[in-house]
Amino acid sequence: MRERQDKVRDFLAASPVVPVITIEDANHAVPLARALIAGGISAIEITLRTPAARAAAERIAKEVPEALLGIGTALTAADLEAARALGARFALSPGATPALLKAASAQDLPFIPGIGTASELMQALEYGFDVVKFFPAATMGGIPGLKALSAPFPNVRFCPTGGISEANASDWLKEPAVLAVGGSWIAPPDLIRAQNWDEIEKRARKASTLRA
Repeated sequence: MRERQDKVRDFLAASPVVPVITIEDANHAVPLARALIAGGISAIEITLRTPAARAAAERIAKEVPEALLGIGTALTAADLEAARALGARFALSPGATPALLKAASAQDLPFIPGIGTASELMQALEYGFDVVKFFPAATMGGIPGLKALSAPFPNVRFCPTGGISEANASDWLKEPAVLAVGGSWIAPPDLIRAQNWDEIEKRARKASTLRA
């Protein structure tokens, strides 16, 4: 488990912002990933929210191996198995049921469970997960909420996601407990539909300097 948690920390340290991507056409996956990589963003979260998501993730894993591919919205043990089969390097969830935590702890794919409260965080820690997604970050108290939550857990590290934008991402990244943030502004669905890879690369390049 320690090795898996260290891998998660390394993945998140590689990119200050992890783009949270909802993709509708698998044909867009490879040029999208290449644009993000060109802009300096290597960790990518493909959410399992659309019919095209799995095919898109598989193409990225095969054709853009330098991408640190994460599968998001992993809700069940079956989703974790699918993430592994697709070639993902890690998986994320918006929450964490005991069944999901148990399944994640029993397999070798690095996993980032979602938490919003101290009790949820304590449950994640019981299963060995000390890197978590703070979600939905903005409505769970924002930065003050994160500070209050992290104080009793000094060894936990967070990837806040939900309500984070270009305007406030740097404020989140100043927090010592934050490894990276998740956000959708770098590659929103409208830019992906328009195949505006230049704009996505430009946004990625700007985001990649936020921790500098």
